[in-house]
Amino acid sequence: MASVTPADQDQFVAQPVQDILERVAHQHAQAPAIDFMGSKLSYAQLRDRVHRFARGLQDLGVGPGVHVGLFLPNTPHYMIAFLGILRAGGTVVNYSPLDAERTLAHKIEDSRTDILVTLDFDELYPRVKPFLQTTRLRTLVVGELAEMSGQPDAVRAALQQEGRLADVADEESHVRFAELLSNSGDFQAHPVDDPGNTLAVLQYTGGTTGAPKGAVLTHGNLSCASQQMVAAFAGDLEPGRERVLAVLPPFHIYSMVVNTLFGMQLAAELYIHARFEPDTVLKAVHENRITTLPAVPTMFIAMLHQPEAAQYDLSCLKICNSGGAPLPVEVQQQFQQLTGCRLGEGWGMTETASAGTYTPMKGARPPAGSCGIAVPGVDLRIAPLDGGEDWLAPGERGEICVAGPNVMKEYWNRPDATRESMTADGFFRTGDVGYVDEDGYVFIVDRTKDMILCSGFNVYPRTIEEAIYEHEAVEEVSVIGVKDRYRGQSPMAFIKLRAGAEPFTLEALKGFLAPRLGKHEMVQAMEIREELPKTPVGKLSKKELAEEMASVEL
Repeated sequence: MASVTPADQDQFVAQPVQDILERVAHQHAQAPAIDFMGSKLSYAQLRDRVHRFARGLQDLGVGPGVHVGLFLPNTPHYMIAFLGILRAGGTVVNYSPLDAERTLAHKIEDSRTDILVTLDFDELYPRVKPFLQTTRLRTLVVGELAEMSGQPDAVRAALQQEGRLADVADEESHVRFAELLSNSGDFQAHPVDDPGNTLAVLQYTGGTTGAPKGAVLTHGNLSCASQQMVAAFAGDLEPGRERVLAVLPPFHIYSMVVNTLFGMQLAAELYIHARFEPDTVLKAVHENRITTLPAVPTMFIAMLHQPEAAQYDLSCLKICNSGGAPLPVEVQQQFQQLTGCRLGEGWGMTETASAGTYTPMKGARPPAGSCGIAVPGVDLRIAPLDGGEDWLAPGERGEICVAGPNVMKEYWNRPDATRESMTADGFFRTGDVGYVDEDGYVFIVDRTKDMILCSGFNVYPRTIEEAIYEHEAVEEVSVIGVKDRYRGQSPMAFIKLRAGAEPFTLEALKGFLAPRLGKHEMVQAMEIREELPKTPVGKLSKKELAEEMASVEL
């Protein structure tokens, strides 16, 4: 069975996350840390900005027990703010720009976020400013993309011409990001005496019912998870000489660990792209000799579909990881033919700080359909679905359970949910059904929680159903995931109308749902039926719908 001994777990040392930067900046002070839009920062310069931002936050009252939210795209602001919050003694709360307004409001209140960091983009700032009046949020820290670029005036003018910048209010509740960097960097230290139990990040994950839950990720969880990922690729990468292309959204657990922390552990140069554009990514790999590229299946598919992909020299790639959704075998094969680099698939969850399984870059080709072997330090076992107490043997299907220094401490203020998610001997119950073969390779065959994986994002049918039920014409609705060649899966709604109600189109439904759902949650297909399948006791049943749509692909 794919499992490791406690001795294997002991090699990973829980430490304050911000101390990773201190070590790297001491050992590789002049090594490049960030490359963004024509501007570079060395690790010494990054450390200086983190210290200054920490002092600026402390002047706003940030310290132990204060929660600071990040509502940011992929820019250097994220890395500076993330590490600055922790250095100031505060807690990071990640927010997704894909979230609907009601979800953002819930997270602000539930997480006790007092300060939120964002940019002056038209798609960001106007969405969160109203929360200063409607939630506990008291301060907005607003940055500019241009201030991190090599040509700030030109970038600012271009963004203004494109209509992408919002008018930022001149109010006492607003602070400019740059203002928090205008100090000596002489912050007050707050030692983290027990990294394994001290909260570092509240990372929200959805649920099949109710509102999103906050996973309590400690300093130990995150520092160990990044060490575990380094151990997984030991021998493949050389500290101080690697170049990581960061195209994943920074608020996602996958990105936080494999870009920000994994890259920092290796003293790698992080090439940050504010948005994913497949042709630009291919060009960046070629020109900058990128060695590490983590992404999700839809990104790799988009790169393969670029007409000029074969014209680029991509032989520099050493590590290419796909996560967030199942990776089609044909995509793996096509990518290796294009680049010469094995495209590995990994599996993990918010609750495991992303670390779960990985695909070795060398050696025998992994079996088709596998998501790899257990990451070093992860004890992965299979529990029987009937509630039995004995772990299952290789080849037997059951619920995947994991333990290790990377597994979350608990759900934030949700003791019942925490108890339900853990076995008696401390393993986290993932809700995914799978098996492990004789060689330790893991195969995921089902998802017990009805979760839909859309382009690497978790989407929950209950959330969509509740929003659709607000439509006055809807009597019953059932949402399932159907295959999508590009996104992996997409939500499809089956609807029964109220008597006498007028039918509506998919586009009309999307318009109705736009203010109620995040973009990643939007239904991509719809069917109106006279009746929906039900169980013998009258509950709506997804089983028949899933079986009916099993061969359908959008």
